[in-house]
Amino acid sequence: MKKYIFLLVFAFPLALTAQTDSLALPTIGEDLLEGYSQGQEEDISFDYDDLFDRLAYLRRRPLDLNKATNTDLAEFPFLTDLQQNALPAYRTKYGNLISIYELQAVPGFDVGTIKQLLPFVMVNEPGIIGQNRPTIDNDHQQVILRWSRQLEDKKGYLVPDFDTTSSRYLGSADHLYFRYKFTRGDRISAGITAEKDAGEEFFKGNNRKGFDFYSAHLFIKNPVNRVKSLALGDYSIRMGQGMLVYQGFAPRKSAQTTLVSRSGRPLRAFSSVSEYDFFRGAAAVLDLGKKWELLTFASIRRRDANLVTEDGTDDPDAYFATSLQTSGLHRTQNELDDRGVIRQNSVGAALKFRQKRLALGLNGLYEHLNKPLQRDPSVYNKYYFNGNLLLNLSLDYSWSLRNVYFFGETARSGNGALASINGLVVALDRQVDFALVLRNFDRDYQSLNAKPFAESSGGVNEKGAYLGLQIQPNKQWRMNAYFDQWQHDWLRFSIDAPSQGSEWLGRVTYTQKRKLEVYAQLRSEKKEENLTANESKIDQLTTRHNLNARLHLSLKLQPAVEWRSRLDLGSSETAGDKIRGVSMFQEIILKPLGSPFSASTRFAIFSTGGYDVRFYSYERDVLNAFSIPAYYDRGTRFYFNLGYRINRQFRLEGRYATTYYPNVKEIGSGLETTPGQRRSEVRLQLRGEF
Repeated sequence: MKKYIFLLVFAFPLALTAQTDSLALPTIGEDLLEGYSQGQEEDISFDYDDLFDRLAYLRRRPLDLNKATNTDLAEFPFLTDLQQNALPAYRTKYGNLISIYELQAVPGFDVGTIKQLLPFVMVNEPGIIGQNRPTIDNDHQQVILRWSRQLEDKKGYLVPDFDTTSSRYLGSADHLYFRYKFTRGDRISAGITAEKDAGEEFFKGNNRKGFDFYSAHLFIKNPVNRVKSLALGDYSIRMGQGMLVYQGFAPRKSAQTTLVSRSGRPLRAFSSVSEYDFFRGAAAVLDLGKKWELLTFASIRRRDANLVTEDGTDDPDAYFATSLQTSGLHRTQNELDDRGVIRQNSVGAALKFRQKRLALGLNGLYEHLNKPLQRDPSVYNKYYFNGNLLLNLSLDYSWSLRNVYFFGETARSGNGALASINGLVVALDRQVDFALVLRNFDRDYQSLNAKPFAESSGGVNEKGAYLGLQIQPNKQWRMNAYFDQWQHDWLRFSIDAPSQGSEWLGRVTYTQKRKLEVYAQLRSEKKEENLTANESKIDQLTTRHNLNARLHLSLKLQPAVEWRSRLDLGSSETAGDKIRGVSMFQEIILKPLGSPFSASTRFAIFSTGGYDVRFYSYERDVLNAFSIPAYYDRGTRFYFNLGYRINRQFRLEGRYATTYYPNVKEIGSGLETTPGQRRSEVRLQLRGEF
């Protein structure tokens, strides 16, 4: 371990000799993504087309700040509602901007936010030299081909071919991805996406048509009079604050402490590879007049589910589903048996009224399953949705009053249960922003698509209050903090009594413009859980306290070379037992101008007492993909990314990543078990832009 520490601290900074240039989008919302991964049960990997497709378009055709509306600004995931409202208000009071750097005078826009925003915006004011950027409204085509594979065989591939049971993977270990997308300005988008997960068959067996998953879309903006947008094929819907439906990436608690409300366009084209978080059919946004807008949609899609029937019955009408699957994996015979066995029909509408800074919405969503959902009975899921018909209605609002932004949504499910979330974000002065979110979700509220800002998922069985604060006394210093407290009035999975918890985070960041960023962060979380070492037949609850500290450094050593260093310390204590952990990494990002090459590399070491002390860390990947693995137990991790621009149209990228655990004989569990001490992955991607 000592030699690893020596290499980590001293050797990496000495290797800064390469120069390269990168066409990748800047790292936007890293804090949001790491916050999203907290509490997940496994490493998180994203295909972030859904999150950054709009930003890629804006990089080619920058948004004119003098014409940008609140809705336009809501496309940027790192802008708060106060910032989205502040720019139009500034233009109303002082007139159009004469330079993009005038953003520094707009209330709420700090240096870090402006730095993230600059690649995607412009000021198109005639006569101002050096501020105009050409707008591009011609056709654009994109093709992505991606292959990846774990080098070591997992247990699922080692079972002999003659074993036709569910105890083996039927396909190869290759992961394949294809995407084609055509756009004409911001008016037309059409494309197809296809994916084969590792372990799934390809042009054989149950996938004789090739890929396991296909998605296609056609999206047209202003196709005819009174139709603001039209979507055919696959699309995603966002309503209110997510109490009925909010598809795609939705931020959770993070160091972006005042970014708490849901916003954005209600209808989007879907081109990602999530195999359940979308609708399939037709949707449109209609202009009903100067102040009214109507979103309406209809969808028919197949869902994975575990179908069973009453004993001794072969009647197809007697089948019901005990659960809906969301993994999208079809590697074994059992997983194939669950593929697309339920048809889900969805119809919805959202009527929106807007007047200056006030917006009111009436939302409805009707769901029908052709096979009823009948979960295995248990005390914790007593109030979960069962049946095949579900109707949800809600009212949402947003209102800007000077320096205060109010928002909220109250929803009702078909059984009469209510769920409500309300909040505000206020600029106390130019240096201080404050956020408050109150939520109250009945234990029997039912929804298949809810995704509100909360501690747990699904918008059910939770009451809580969130307080967020951001202070920026000057351009160099920023302080972020939040405190969240919640309770669950009913049992939850593996928690056999009503429970409660709390969480707080504090971060201090120091920035030197275009050169240095340093931050120190402390995060504490207390949650009640079952006491496993309990001699009583009745499970009792105990409190687990997780505490994590982080020190992060990002330094521009040269215009083309950035060095990142991070140290994480953590502990987890429950019922008098305490375990600790530590993780650190060094990372080099190479972006030289004028060279066709780009590269990044990281070496990390970690040592923890187990999974309860784990450190999530965002990792760069090939363009349009990234991962957030959890570092735990004892080991090292290394990755290296290399990109090469072949010509103006094509870019080739590769990645190698490996994790080494010296004290184990195998990694993982079940069919995912990898014999040995190492897991390694390679990835190649060819990207074309025309």
